[in-house]
Order: sequence, then structure tokens, then C-alpha cells
Amino acid sequence: MARAGLNADRLTRAGAELADEIGFDKVTISALARGFGVRDASLYSHVRNSQDLRTRIALLALEELADRVAAALAGRAGRDALIAFANAYRDYAREHPGRYAAAQLELDPETARASAGPRHARMTRAILRGYDLAEPDQTDAVRLLGSTFHGYVTMEKAGSFQHTARDTEDTWSRILDALDALLRNWPATS
Repeated sequence: MARAGLNADRLTRAGAELADEIGFDKVTISALARGFGVRDASLYSHVRNSQDLRTRIALLALEELADRVAAALAGRAGRDALIAFANAYRDYAREHPGRYAAAQLELDPETARASAGPRHARMTRAILRGYDLAEPDQTDAVRLLGSTFHGYVTMEKAGSFQHTARDTEDTWSRILDALDALLRNWPATS
């Protein structure tokens, strides 16, 4: 019998909070059950297994991040949209490190198509319309932006920039300026 008050949504949200506290890779059914003071078996009527829980957390994170980015992009175009998108992405990763890690989880194709992932791609392409990039350059630019944002966030989180006195905010701002300049002057395809 299902324990009163527990459901898949509540467990997913609790799992996401736990991921932010201890790291996404450490979220398990057992860890979640301990947080609720119940046995592992009590959760299996709501989630199939740890992978199901991890997928649910990933879907929640993708949705939250898409909502945040959409709100940041509202009414913006060009450079302003690029900066708003990048800052929303970075801020989410800083505020929710476990959820951000969950958003990187590889999903099966059907789940990925039904997730907020395609929404992220559409928003990135919407930013790029301000730079007038056609295919295949637009796809290359989407990959560049994703790689740059994810790489910076990952390295910053790992403490990779602590060995120099330069403030990470200054570097982030310069990177965004450089990306804007590159997108405005995208090299011609040979």
C-alpha cells in the first residue's frame, strides 16, 4: 500500500532537492527513502527504480531551466538575448548544481523528444535568428554556445579558475562579448 502523502511528483521534487545537496550521482531510492523516514519498498509504488527517479529529476530540471530561460529571453533580441540566455543558464547551474547535472543525463530518444530539451534548442535557435545564420552554420553555433556555457559552468563549479586573481564575472562577461562578436561575424562556409 502506498504511504499517504507520497507520490511520484513529491518524490521527484525531493530527489531534485537531494541532488542539489549531495550531488546528482548520489541520489538513490535508498537515500530518498531515508529522507522520508520510510523503507525503500515504500517508494517503489511511485517510481520503478533509481534510473526512473533519475530520469524524472532530469525532466524536472530541463523543464525548470527552460522556464527560466524563456522568462529571461522575453522581449529580448540579439546580444541582449544571448546574454540573458547565458546568464539564466549559469545562474541555474550555480543555484541548483544537482539539478543542472541531472539536466545533462542522456535520455532515450522518445523521452528526450517529449522533454523540454527540444524547447531549449528552439530558444537557442531563436537567439541565433538575430545573427542571421543559415544552416549548417546555425547548428554549429548552437553547439558552440552549448559547449561554451556548459564548459564554463562545469569548470567554474570544479574550482578550475581559482588559481588566478581575475574575477570569474569579468571573464564570463568577456566570453559573452566574444561570442556576440563571433556570431555577428560568423566565418563563411568554405
